[in-house]
Amino acid sequence: MSDFTSFVPKASIPTIKKWLDQLDVRIYISKSRVTKLGDFKVINNEYAISINKDLNKYSFLITLTHELAHAFVYDKYKNSVKPHGMEWKSMFKSMMLNFMNLDCFTDNILKVLSEHMLKIKASTYSDLNLALCLRKYDCHRKDVLQDLEENQFFRIKNNRIFCKKRKLRKRYKCIEKNTGKTYLLHPLIEVDLIKSL
Repeated sequence: MSDFTSFVPKASIPTIKKWLDQLDVRIYISKSRVTKLGDFKVINNEYAISINKDLNKYSFLITLTHELAHAFVYDKYKNSVKPHGMEWKSMFKSMMLNFMNLDCFTDNILKVLSEHMLKIKASTYSDLNLALCLRKYDCHRKDVLQDLEENQFFRIKNNRIFCKKRKLRKRYKCIEKNTGKTYLLHPLIEVDLIKSL
């Protein structure tokens, strides 16, 4: 099990340790993943949570609490409820209340996080306001899709190249260069701008 304590605000550590002891959960610090920030799994009847190591301490705390809420819900209901259903939302909200203070979050994060808690989404990055607010605390901030101009080419982490097109409601229409296929990409996906092809 990895030591999570250097990845979260200090004031949150006692509460998290208490939860980990209650459930006997193992935490693994994972390399950066494109598709997820964290993950809860049951392996041979043991609970395991992996969290991306490149998250800032506020994102790490929210993601860890999100995954611990999955662990508590699974412990009580097994697979009889939806992963992000009412039971999970209620559990996540009650757990997050432990951290809704200036010892764990900055004032600006608390404001946006309070709004998020009224209408919880399955992913932090589904809430654009919260994702933008948390992104300010990333130490290795890269360009994101919404910062690019229309018709600019960019590369994402898996080395696929796209051309940015117009925004459709919440996501951007993008054309993959090699296949010509159209994809709808999240505005905050990290990109490398390609100046010339």
